Amino acid sequence: MSQPEFKLSTELPAWKKLEATFKSKGEKFQVKEAFDKDPKRFEKLSKTFQNFDNSKILFDFSKNLIDDEILEQLVQLAKEAKVEELRDAMFNGDKINTTEDRAVYHVALRNRSKREMKVDNVDTSPEVDEVLQHMKEFSNQIRSGEWTGYTNKAITDVVNIGIGGSDLGPVMVTEALKAYGKPGLNVHFVSNIDGTHIAETVKKCDPETTLFLIASKTFTTAETCTNANSAKKWFLAKALDTKHIAKHFAALSTNAEEVSKFGIDTKNMFGFESWVGGRYSVWSAIGLSVAIYIGFDNFENFLKGAEAVDKHFVETPLEENIPVLGGLLSVWYNNFFGAQTHLVSPFDQYLHRFPAYLQQLSMESNGKSVTRANAFTNYETGTILFGEPATNAQHSFFQLVHQGTKLIPSDFILAAQSHNPIENNLHQKMLASNFFAQAEALMVGKNEDQVKKEGATGGLVPHKVFSGNRPTTSILAQKITPAALGSLIAYYEHLTFVEGAIWNINSFDQWGVELGKVLAKVIGKELENNNEKVDTHDPSTKGLINQFKDWAE
Repeated sequence: MSQPEFKLSTELPAWKKLEATFKSKGEKFQVKEAFDKDPKRFEKLSKTFQNFDNSKILFDFSKNLIDDEILEQLVQLAKEAKVEELRDAMFNGDKINTTEDRAVYHVALRNRSKREMKVDNVDTSPEVDEVLQHMKEFSNQIRSGEWTGYTNKAITDVVNIGIGGSDLGPVMVTEALKAYGKPGLNVHFVSNIDGTHIAETVKKCDPETTLFLIASKTFTTAETCTNANSAKKWFLAKALDTKHIAKHFAALSTNAEEVSKFGIDTKNMFGFESWVGGRYSVWSAIGLSVAIYIGFDNFENFLKGAEAVDKHFVETPLEENIPVLGGLLSVWYNNFFGAQTHLVSPFDQYLHRFPAYLQQLSMESNGKSVTRANAFTNYETGTILFGEPATNAQHSFFQLVHQGTKLIPSDFILAAQSHNPIENNLHQKMLASNFFAQAEALMVGKNEDQVKKEGATGGLVPHKVFSGNRPTTSILAQKITPAALGSLIAYYEHLTFVEGAIWNINSFDQWGVELGKVLAKVIGKELENNNEKVDTHDPSTKGLINQFKDWAE
């Protein structure tokens, strides 16, 4: 792909038009009035996605601060920013990650239709399928008990050791799909270099029945390798013989030499290509813990659910394109309303790690200030994404969302069918009532007259007033199945892509995480000898390091 034309988003005619529209009516837009004027607003602004298995997910955009004119101008912005061209380049395997000269091809990992998808004129489909078949064979062996440890006992605990995308993805998916997990098979995840994480995890495990998955593409990631070596030491304290490592460790890596040096049989190495970014890697061999836990058939349905959204994203006109609409709304709030944050709150306890997963996807992708044409932006980019599962979250930050001074666009996610319909489905109905009520309350608010009619008087009145007109997108799935979860993740992936395309930034590198790593290596060597005071760094860092040395003795 050729170097993109130099364009700041603010130079686009559609951007300038949206600025004028925002001043003329956008900042004064009232959703309640919009519903009064257009009885079919819900029908027009809600989109139903039909999955490959005929299950459905409803995306209701109607409570957002837009009308036909604003939406038309936002779509025009997407066209002028060449979202379609960049999307097609990504799906064609072009090297749209220009700073690293790499293709961005996680979409090829869920290509279960096995159509030709090329990078550097080589079809990726056979290689992707080969890895998946290897994962299928291995996961089936673990789940069936055919694979045994060094004392011929079946595996009961799987510990994934990784960091970043090699941890956040598998953690989130195994938690979200816990209802599909194999009884008696436990999965654990270690990512933090804090020794507490590995120490507390292995306390729950028996070396004779534990399998470790070491997730590091290069097998040199400092945090992952440190944790892996601690796991190996813990294992050998009981197993004693290094030959047993091969039965209890597997590698999600491409560095056969280092994997072999560690003691892992390279037959139990699962690779993935350079065009797979960490935050997009759960679809790859990094998802092996998921496949083991929920079974390969369910894992494949997870891939197919994402593939179905890919198809929708590529084939659907922008005006009806669900991830495109989500991305355009994000730009509308970020760049015109000045909203700096975005809330994602799942009304589903199984999805309790979903917001954390989306934090990396969104903020590592679009936390950039330089365009693809190597110029600093003169506009805001990445939003601060946060969230926790409701209804618990309603008792923490929802106060700020309802009555604070900041505009916080929000996504609420609910499944109509629970995996645990206890008490005659009473819990799910209570959960759903809150899902509907919160979005409605944020939209309609409560004015002074209403507050007074309820009996409030004097100085208490303003405290009970809700301004309303706070935008929400409601996402209602039939059930959180592997396919539905795959679709939801792909929706947010492509939404993030659209944001980055409009801001003309490279959403697929992450140079911002490098500097701290480099400095940490330098400081790490300085910490080796507690008796030597450091005399480098800025005064604050120097003082902190020397105090740490004193107290660590």
